[in-house]
Amino acid sequence: MTEVGVLGELDAPAVRRWCRAGLHQLGRAREEIDALNVYPVPDGDTGTNLFLTLEAASAEVEELFGDHRPDAAAPGLPETIRALAHGALMGARGNSGVILSQLLRGMADQVEAEYRAALADDNPRASGAVLGRALRRAADEAYEAVARPVEGTMLTVARAAAEGAERASAAAGDITAVVRGAAEAARAALVRTPEQLDVLRRAGVVDAGGRGLCVLFDALVSVVTGERPPRSPHVPVPLRPETDTVLCADTEPAPGFEVIYLLDAPDDAVPALRDRLDRLGDSLVVVGGEGLWNVHVHVDDAGAAVEAGIEAGRPHRIRITHLAVSPAVVGHQHMLAVTGRAIVAVVQGEGLATLFTQAGAHVVEAGPGRAPSTGTLVDAIRATAAREVVLLPNDPDGHAVAAVAAEQAAYAYGIRVQVVPTKAAVQGIAALAVHEPGRRFDQDVVGMTSAAGATRYGALTTATREAWTMAGVCQAGDILGIIDGDIAVIGRDLAATARTVLDRMLAGGGELVTLVTGAHLDPRLADTLLVGARQGRPEVDAVVYDGGQSVYPLLIGVE
Repeated sequence: MTEVGVLGELDAPAVRRWCRAGLHQLGRAREEIDALNVYPVPDGDTGTNLFLTLEAASAEVEELFGDHRPDAAAPGLPETIRALAHGALMGARGNSGVILSQLLRGMADQVEAEYRAALADDNPRASGAVLGRALRRAADEAYEAVARPVEGTMLTVARAAAEGAERASAAAGDITAVVRGAAEAARAALVRTPEQLDVLRRAGVVDAGGRGLCVLFDALVSVVTGERPPRSPHVPVPLRPETDTVLCADTEPAPGFEVIYLLDAPDDAVPALRDRLDRLGDSLVVVGGEGLWNVHVHVDDAGAAVEAGIEAGRPHRIRITHLAVSPAVVGHQHMLAVTGRAIVAVVQGEGLATLFTQAGAHVVEAGPGRAPSTGTLVDAIRATAAREVVLLPNDPDGHAVAAVAAEQAAYAYGIRVQVVPTKAAVQGIAALAVHEPGRRFDQDVVGMTSAAGATRYGALTTATREAWTMAGVCQAGDILGIIDGDIAVIGRDLAATARTVLDRMLAGGGELVTLVTGAHLDPRLADTLLVGARQGRPEVDAVVYDGGQSVYPLLIGVE
């Protein structure tokens, strides 16, 4: 993580660095936080949910900065924090992720209000005081979003951080004092959480969500001061068998499902929705506003929870996850009767799905711009009934989710899962071609990883808007040639751009060209490309597949 000097104020670039630093630190602490997770459901995923929520938030901030041309004004602080909050709302995972999204929304609401007032009376607020008030509003709005707030949770830690920031602001006022005050108060509140929530005391842990907030506040201190604050990891105390019994004996049976969805609904429809969902289950959190909401609840009747959303408005991005209790908490492993080895591959397009299925893979289909959730991948892994599974994400954006799914499948069900970090379907095809179930698992994974890594990947797509790229400025309707994840060629003709991309990919050598045609591509183009590729390169072999993918008219692999 890049360190910076002491900041005089929290500006938009600093918020961007905070996103990056927070994501990095949450990634390092994710397993520790997952291990702390015993409340509200002991499913060992709080650290993962916080990481994935902040990852979505950070991606929207990066997109905001990427949309600004060098000659245009950089994003402002209110705009950047609003992007951070909106990204978290859209990508919130689990109870902790939804609450984090509301905390960020509260900060954004306050910063925007402060800036509007400053412009109106020409009296800019001190940055430290603004942050203190933003943290206070964040905590207040988070408490309001939770149907039944419980002390000893991340809500308690958020409120303590706000109080610490306010005390520091009153005493000194500068941004450094405020962020340090918030971080120190959050850590102190975290240590006290077992005193406030009996389930934490009996398990010998602090609150997992609160621990995640402390990581984020420590990252903010690092960004503002340039220092790396002392880190005091809170490792859970190993549970004794008798502790397991005490933990579970006096507890009501947990609901069977976690239901999360985004909801387009008028603000006045939300109170009735809250009331109905509160009667259906627990761990209810409804966050958002201005017509867009993120709904989270634990219920036994998942269908009724979705129907409640339909009555209130239009639910979408619906995720229903079975709440399997962590074996570390209940004292026994949820093992499956599994045998053999299997491949699970994420693909897009009917043709690719057929191709991977015929090659022996269990397919998880993804839509354009929509990666499968962790729960979907875990379900697919379990459905193979294999004790060893190789997972092919076939998309760089799916690697983090695939890694989390692999850990959850191993932890909860005893399935050994390895992720081959394929970044495109053509790399997945190369990996499948060398898959040998008769080899030892580790040898098979190494062989598949090596084959995927030796395959350069390219693609063609169409620009939807004007944008700056590594190849220059593109306009809406331009053909974009992508090589190894970067836009390398901008053209107006699909065939000519495809020839340029393939020639560049073969310039460094290659023995096998794989072409995967999209749903609307003229099949004659593939033949034309291969004729051109073989001119002067008689050693090049080729294979063409009908992939049927919608976003990319052509996928190219060179081994």
